[in-house]
Amino acid sequence: MKTEVDLKKYEKELYKEGYQLICGCDEAGRGPLVGPVVAGAVILPVDYELVGLTDSKQLSEKKREYYFAKIKEDAVSYGIGIVSAKKIDEVNIYEASRLAMKEAISKLSVKPDYVLTDAMPMPGYDIPVKSIIHGDALSLSIAAASVLAKVTRDDIMKKMALEHPEYEFERHKGYPTKRHLELLELYGPTKDYRFTYKPVRDLIIKGGSCEVKNK
Repeated sequence: MKTEVDLKKYEKELYKEGYQLICGCDEAGRGPLVGPVVAGAVILPVDYELVGLTDSKQLSEKKREYYFAKIKEDAVSYGIGIVSAKKIDEVNIYEASRLAMKEAISKLSVKPDYVLTDAMPMPGYDIPVKSIIHGDALSLSIAAASVLAKVTRDDIMKKMALEHPEYEFERHKGYPTKRHLELLELYGPTKDYRFTYKPVRDLIIKGGSCEVKNK
C-alpha cells in the first residue's frame, strides 16, 4: 500500500520555526536538446491548500494549465527565470539551471525568508536555502514552482513550433525522442539548439559544415 506523502511537511516545520515567506523553486528543461531552461519561484500563503498538486511531470497538460492559473492567482508572489540555450552551452546545464532559479527568485515582489529547492544548492544568499532531493514530489511549494516552470517552458516550445513547424516542437517539447532525432538529422539544428548536447554535437561533427538555421 502506497504511503501518502505530506506535501506540506517541510513548510509546516518552517512555520513552527517562525518562517512565513517560504519560497519553493524548481526548473524545467534540463533534458531537451533545444530551447531554454526555465525556473519558477513561488511563495504560497501560510497553510495554503491545493488538492491534487504534485510534481508537474506527474500531471496531465490540462491539469498543469489549471494549476498554473490557480497558483499565479493565489500566490503571495511568484517569479519566472529563463536561461537561453546559448548560455546553457556557455556554462553547462547545471549552472544554467541555478542561474534560472536565481533569476526567478530575484523577480519575487517580496523577499523570501526561506528557500526550498529541488535538489539545487544555492550558495551566496543571505537567507537559508534547503535543497531537497525529489523536492517537487515532497514539497507543495516546490511542486507549485515546478508547474510554473513546466507550463512556461512548454508555451515557449509551442511558440517555437510556429516558427519552425517542421521540427514538431509542440509534440516533443525539444526532448530527444526518436521522432525528434529523425527531424533534427533531416533539417539540421536551429540557433536555439544546445550545441554542447551530444546528439546535436555529433550531428554537426558527422555533417561537417552542417548548416545552422538562423531564423
